Amino acid sequence: MRVVIAGGHGQIALLLERRLAAAGHAAIGLIRNPDHEADVVATGGEAALLDLESSSVAHVATRLAGADAVVFAAGAGPGSTAERKLTVDRDGATTLADAAAIAGVRRYVMVSAMGADDFDPDSSEIFQIYLRAKSDADAALRATDLDWTIVRPGGLTNDLATGSVQVAQSTGRGTIPRDDVAAVLLACLESPSSVGKQFEVISGDTRIRAAISAL
Repeated sequence: MRVVIAGGHGQIALLLERRLAAAGHAAIGLIRNPDHEADVVATGGEAALLDLESSSVAHVATRLAGADAVVFAAGAGPGSTAERKLTVDRDGATTLADAAAIAGVRRYVMVSAMGADDFDPDSSEIFQIYLRAKSDADAALRATDLDWTIVRPGGLTNDLATGSVQVAQSTGRGTIPRDDVAAVLLACLESPSSVGKQFEVISGDTRIRAAISAL
């Protein structure tokens, strides 16, 4: 399987690229900064230079040619402006979906956020705008005819992966290692049972493959 990952130098993306390569898949990380290429290559993946925020849908589609799936793992990141929460976390995700449709890539896995739909529409606080951006992006993806999966992790940690999770429409608050999120994304890519599903995920007692297979 050839998987193109938007936000290819992000922490979850790098962990996913390593897992994809170890499983015999091809991982292509889209990066804005050429200085990040070595980090992507070190995972066993490939790096492709592309600024999703400023690229046209048609241009992004050319970079998806030959892919079997796309993963949106991009984000404006801590300290970014409210405007970039919308142009990256929302518009970047929809650009990727539109480009995937043009390129004939049906499989789309979204890294979203727990509680995305609970944003305060009247708030100008950065985190609320971030949640709004994620909620809007998820809704736009659900409205497509792509084979989508929306993964909404709890609080992210850098702890070692446990290999076990709790998955539900609403799990309640909790945390999860980034490497376990990467393992969940890989399981979703490899499991048809996750198509058309949106779920929250935190650390728990169910092995990841079993949790995704039961969706």
